[in-house]
Amino acid sequence: MKAQQQRRSKPKDAGRRVKKKISVLAAERVEYVDYKDVNLLRRFMSDRAKIRARRVSGNDSQQQREVARAIKNAREMALLPYTSRVTTQRGPRADRGDRGDRGDRGDRGDRGDRGDRGPRNEATLTEPIESAEVLELGTDLDDAGVADIDTNGDGEA
Repeated sequence: MKAQQQRRSKPKDAGRRVKKKISVLAAERVEYVDYKDVNLLRRFMSDRAKIRARRVSGNDSQQQREVARAIKNAREMALLPYTSRVTTQRGPRADRGDRGDRGDRGDRGDRGDRGDRGPRNEATLTEPIESAEVLELGTDLDDAGVADIDTNGDGEA
C-alpha cells in the first residue's frame, strides 16, 4: 500500500516555491494610487493596455483593487487608452484554388441517406444581377415593365 502512495506523489518540480515578486507600490512606498499619475499606472498595464494580473505585478489584493480602480478612472478621463491597437502586416492573399497549409480535404465519402439534391429551379439557373437601379415612386414603365432610366445624368431618359 505504501508503494502505491509513493508513486502517486507529485513530481519534485511542482512543489518548488517561486520567489514572490515585490510590488512596485511597496518598493516606491506609494501610499495613494492617483488616477492622474499616468506613468505609475502604465507600469501595471500590458503593451495592449490590459491591466496586469496580481501574480505578474506582485501587488496584494488591496493594492490591485486600487490600481485597477485608478486605471479605470484614468481611462474614463481619457488619460489612458482602453486598448492599444496592434496591427501586423499581412502578405498578399493566396489564390482561391490554393489550399494553403490546410492541404486537400480529400474524399468526403458517401452522401449516405442525404440523397441527391434534385433538379434546380429557374431561379438558381439565372445569372447573378451585377447592378440594380432603385426606381422612385411614379416612374413610368413601358409595356415590357422596363423603366426609362437617365444613364448620363442630363435629366432626360
